[in-house]
Amino acid sequence: MSDKPTQSTLSKPIGAGGEKSDPAQVGRRLWPYVKPQFWVLIGAILTLAIVAATEAGIPALLKPLIDHGFGAKGSPVARWLVPVAVIGLSVVRGLAQYASGYLLQYVSNRILLELRLKMFERMIHASVGFFQRETASTIINAIVFEVNQILNVLLAVLVTSVRDSLTVVGLIGYLFIINWRLALIVAVLLPAIGWLVSKINRRLRRLNRDYQLLTNDLSYIVEETVGGYKVVKVHNGEQYEMNRFGELSKRLRGYQMRLTVSGGLAQPITQFLASIALAIVVTIAVVQAAHDQTTVGGFVSFVTAMLLVISPLKHLIDVNQPLQRGMTAAELIFGLIDEPAEPIGGGKPLERARGEIEFRSVSFEYGNGRPILESVSFSAAPGEMIALAGPSGSGKTTLVNLLPRFFDPTGGQILVDGVALPDYDIHALRSQIAMVSQDVTLFNDTVANNVAYGETADLERVEKALRAANLWDTVAALPEGVETLVGDNGMKLSGGQRQRLAIARAIYKDAPILILDEATSALDSESERYVQAALETLMKGRTTLVIAHRLSTIERADRILVMEAGRIVERGSHQQLLEQRGLYAHLHQIQFQQNAA
Repeated sequence: MSDKPTQSTLSKPIGAGGEKSDPAQVGRRLWPYVKPQFWVLIGAILTLAIVAATEAGIPALLKPLIDHGFGAKGSPVARWLVPVAVIGLSVVRGLAQYASGYLLQYVSNRILLELRLKMFERMIHASVGFFQRETASTIINAIVFEVNQILNVLLAVLVTSVRDSLTVVGLIGYLFIINWRLALIVAVLLPAIGWLVSKINRRLRRLNRDYQLLTNDLSYIVEETVGGYKVVKVHNGEQYEMNRFGELSKRLRGYQMRLTVSGGLAQPITQFLASIALAIVVTIAVVQAAHDQTTVGGFVSFVTAMLLVISPLKHLIDVNQPLQRGMTAAELIFGLIDEPAEPIGGGKPLERARGEIEFRSVSFEYGNGRPILESVSFSAAPGEMIALAGPSGSGKTTLVNLLPRFFDPTGGQILVDGVALPDYDIHALRSQIAMVSQDVTLFNDTVANNVAYGETADLERVEKALRAANLWDTVAALPEGVETLVGDNGMKLSGGQRQRLAIARAIYKDAPILILDEATSALDSESERYVQAALETLMKGRTTLVIAHRLSTIERADRILVMEAGRIVERGSHQQLLEQRGLYAHLHQIQFQQNAA
């Protein structure tokens, strides 16, 4: 029986399941982040409208220039005023483009900041089940990379929908003013293009969703290979990992090409429809000119405006692919933002616990119907050392994980100082508990900040904690003392030094309740001697729960609870359990024989 939940027993991964995102839904979700920047956004939209208005000004100036500016009888005003107006339009357009770009970047980056902060905050306060369900690469992709997709969508969609849509509307309006008969031909194009885009949309969204899942899988392979580089090298697993990475990379390339094929169809088809329309327009315009229904300037102005419509129309279609990519990113981002936070408790304060712990008929299961703990009952008096022994998978780790409320029991109650855990504020409860396990976690920070993690480092207290952990001499000999960076997860320190640094962190916290999860099992004899001495100092005056695989480390425990299949099957002192000749005595004999061998 495993103490760890399986994937199937936990909720679905980020962004999986539920309703799929669409632009309107994403817009509603983004509105609370956009609202504080509303007036800046309005300014950006107005400047984009100016850019769009200048687009229609070019063909509008061509008509009077051609009709009245050429020839001997041409108007002097048209000859000089039109070029000046063209330069003026260019200046206005340039200033408006610069202003719109700056304002849009300001808005989008503020939204990006708020989204990132919200996602990181939700991740920090997510339940333990979330971290057991999600891979680190998926979370990193969501917070660091995928949120940029929302930024790209904001810029691309807003610029295109405002500037290019207004440009299209303005130019088509001008076409109707110049020649409404010819303009009808252009208007027929728009529904055809809209129908085309709607057909492509569905396929692009599905392909983007699959592409995102494959990207997460690829990141996970890199994460696993980096984390397990020693195993990869000692087992000559380089080729195996290359094969894994290469196969998935090829699948990812295939999806990228399918996205390119699907997304690239719209533009050539649109250009083909536009060329048909242009051919018809030229034919009809020639007939109209023969009957004096249009002028040369009117025709040139019309064709220029029509050709100018094609570019923004292409932009409107081209934005479809990043838009669908952004919708997929939105599912991941808002999936994380919607992740339920762990319960904060009833709010009861707890300044300094006495350290009295009681488990009353506690049961626990992860949701797959298999009980991990069944009716576990025991109590620990303040300052008492309780050891948990038993075969692997018997529920020891799950049991101690219930005390800081990493999980809540599915049955029974756990009390600290006579009060049920859910009644306490969860942060107040956890401030009373320190943990040291065989899997030490250190941060790429200074020794002092690792010892005082979560608080501002008091260097005097840090030194006392390091001395108590038998680590001061080692730290004092480092180039920068307590200000030395320990490296990624303490890679600059040995195993025993990392363990003692974790013990110093627990000493610094000075919590009345201590959880030790076999803190010496992975150490050599000399390191274990130093660590064991540090643990003796740490445990003084604290209520301690010790998970032990080496039974020799818990012989001095006040009580030993022997667990099997989620139940306490034996309890007593070391000597009493040996005399009972039960499971504990059997495990002790096996270890004694192994050590003797």
